[in-house]
Amino acid sequence: MKNLLTDISGVRVGHADDTKLASGVTAVLFDTPVVAAMDVRGGGPGTRDSTLLDPVNTVERIDALALSGGSAFGIEAGGGVQAWLAEQRRGFAIGDAVIPIVPGAVVFDLLNGGDKQWGRFAPYRDLGYAAAAAAGDDFALGSTGAGLGATTANLKGGVGSASAATPSGVRVAALAVVNAVGSVTVGDGPWFWAAPFESGDEYGGRGLPPSFTPEMLAMRLKGGATANAGENTTLVIVITDAVLTKPQARRLAIIAQTGFARAIYPVHAPLDGDIVFAAATGAKRIDPLIGLTELGMIAANTVARAIARGVYEAKALPFPNALPAWKDRFDR
Repeated sequence: MKNLLTDISGVRVGHADDTKLASGVTAVLFDTPVVAAMDVRGGGPGTRDSTLLDPVNTVERIDALALSGGSAFGIEAGGGVQAWLAEQRRGFAIGDAVIPIVPGAVVFDLLNGGDKQWGRFAPYRDLGYAAAAAAGDDFALGSTGAGLGATTANLKGGVGSASAATPSGVRVAALAVVNAVGSVTVGDGPWFWAAPFESGDEYGGRGLPPSFTPEMLAMRLKGGATANAGENTTLVIVITDAVLTKPQARRLAIIAQTGFARAIYPVHAPLDGDIVFAAATGAKRIDPLIGLTELGMIAANTVARAIARGVYEAKALPFPNALPAWKDRFDR
């Protein structure tokens, strides 16, 4: 296992971004359609086709997921991914019509110093197409794709990923785009809130501080007292090779949200748009109660790890007053 989302067979990930724009798109493609659902906990989400994922609605499976910067402008990224899939004649068949099903979500990165004066039409549709065309088994972490322009309260954010398996061999993996209003690290130090769940030294191996002071537990928000709703969000995709129904996928997404609370402080604020998509490729059967509980437990830990890796692997943007990267401050 490569500790990536693509450790789940049949899953491919692609990025496309623009350094001048300081924004981009990440596309997750499935070789065959998968059962999927979602859970929203943040107060300011921005989504595409999210109602399709409600367990009571008709469409059971999806073809891809699109994550994008650009706030509401970035919702068009899903159209680019959809266009690429349509060229492959992949999608939900209705008579002779084939409609690729591509839900998605966005993060706000419009104030990060990049040039967002794109003219009449935003570039996210084209970036979505390019991300889909670039999808493969290996992909970069940190400041790339939808995480190129991401930030947190005190450090540069980015794309992270992690994977794990249950004792019986059922796999689960996560991809995160970390653009949180809160902090992923403790106080002003190098320690990640997700330290207890770290595998090896995947985000520096610093552990937790010897003790916690009131200053460490004080609230840090991106923008401080001027923090605004809609300017933040952490997006996560959790995928398993288990056999799940749509309601079970929704339950997996709900349990996996626990990983946010293990990695970001504070989290699920009215200033965030935190979302978990959960998908199942359906290769391995699990017990619907104990098995799903165990899978959710491990998924939550994996989400926490992916969030920490997104900050650990990030690089600072090349603009005046840009937030530093974790490695610039602590990996010396």
